[in-house]
Amino acid sequence: MPDVPFLPLVISILGVAGIVVWHAQGRSRPTARLIVQIGFFAVMTAVLAFASAFPFQYDPGNLDGANALLVSAKILWWVHLSWAVIGFVRIYIVLDHRPREARLIQDLIVAVVYVSVLLSILAFVFGVRIGTLMATSGVIAIILGLALQNTLGDVFSGIALTLGRPYVIGDWIELSDGTEGRVVASNWRSTYLLTGAHNVVVLPNSVLAKLGLTNVSQPDENHQITLRVRVAPTRMPRTIMEVMRTVLDSSNVIVKHPSPNVVLAGIDASAVTAELQFRVTSPAQRGEARSEVIDLVYRHCRANGLQLAMPLESSVFVGSDARAEEAAAPTALGLVEAVPIFSVLSGDERIALATSATRRTFFTGTEIVREGEALATLMIVQAGIVAMKKNGDEIARLAPGDIFGEQGSLAGMEENHTLQAATRVTVYEIDKDAFAPLLRDRPELAEDLAANLAHRERIGERSTTPSIQHERRRLDLLNRIRSMFQMHRNQVNS
Repeated sequence: MPDVPFLPLVISILGVAGIVVWHAQGRSRPTARLIVQIGFFAVMTAVLAFASAFPFQYDPGNLDGANALLVSAKILWWVHLSWAVIGFVRIYIVLDHRPREARLIQDLIVAVVYVSVLLSILAFVFGVRIGTLMATSGVIAIILGLALQNTLGDVFSGIALTLGRPYVIGDWIELSDGTEGRVVASNWRSTYLLTGAHNVVVLPNSVLAKLGLTNVSQPDENHQITLRVRVAPTRMPRTIMEVMRTVLDSSNVIVKHPSPNVVLAGIDASAVTAELQFRVTSPAQRGEARSEVIDLVYRHCRANGLQLAMPLESSVFVGSDARAEEAAAPTALGLVEAVPIFSVLSGDERIALATSATRRTFFTGTEIVREGEALATLMIVQAGIVAMKKNGDEIARLAPGDIFGEQGSLAGMEENHTLQAATRVTVYEIDKDAFAPLLRDRPELAEDLAANLAHRERIGERSTTPSIQHERRRLDLLNRIRSMFQMHRNQVNS
């Protein structure tokens, strides 16, 4: 080694300066950080080579006090080497656009680099016998491995899950034990699921790796639901299948592309079993979609004279005459009694309202009312599907039991949507004059009609939460109804 005593001091100063500059660059500039790191490392290597002090060769003379600066210079050289290698690893992962998938692998590489550098410093700077140290470390590792068996199982399972990549953060997964939820976090040991009940389930990675897993979010979150309906065999199975297709066509929640499907799954003396297969855009919509379809099954079965079959385990037998009578399509009175809005009316008031109703039929494609026009009567859908359109685009559908026309007939307002018969539609019309005494005696009826309009507009906007705009619309309609019938009352009194 040349007799240049200040060279170790120069290397030490370069090493400390490199650390300071490395920290000053910050994590937001990884490329500049790596360039600076390589620059300092190259200069330190050149100075050590000039001083003939090779950091990968042990020199017993380095342990005396006079050469303490050379020892520190070698340690700093190894530290800068590890940082340069780690910098290359991080830059590679960023350029490959896979930062999350390779996070665990990156951490493993960093750990291996640091352990290797530590062993190299012990061997080439301080002369420690690595073989003996590793033998002792092996015994300690076995003891720790037995003590941390479950933890290590979680860690390696986490590595396997990351490499296999069955899910990513944000995916909705279902496990074979019934647990399901959205993946919100994942680390070396555990995976966190946010369930539909808004609870966080913490699953050890070793447990997750052993369970069967279904990723609902891949290739997209469209989720299929199957609903079985048993219908009494009072009609031909083909007719039952067509009614069930109408049920799915009238839904406002399920996905229409790909088209929902109806399959006849079985038949016996007591029932024809139809299987309704439909999709929703997210697992979170399963409850809402299932509830809507069940409601529509009841409405369309009543509208088409179908009766739901008794459960298989039921011992009650209903005769064919009784079933046919119950399965008959609802009359005007039956429809008025089935509509929730008219629940505030007494029995005599419902009979009077049904008596004033007129039955009317619209063929497929017929425009019932255009956007900007006003209906002269209140209409209740008895059978079929009515499409709501805005600027020519269909936004929602009305099913049996739905009411429309309250804007024009009761408040003199223009319709916000075009209403068109999507299938053959049968409605009952109720004239405004039939409502005059009811609205005078039952003010709450006007409030229910206004709420029904606001609900229908929310459906058209695919929204289930009330908004300020809908509330204003409801209040506006309510005030218009009250003012018009107040004028009607004054005219009658005068």
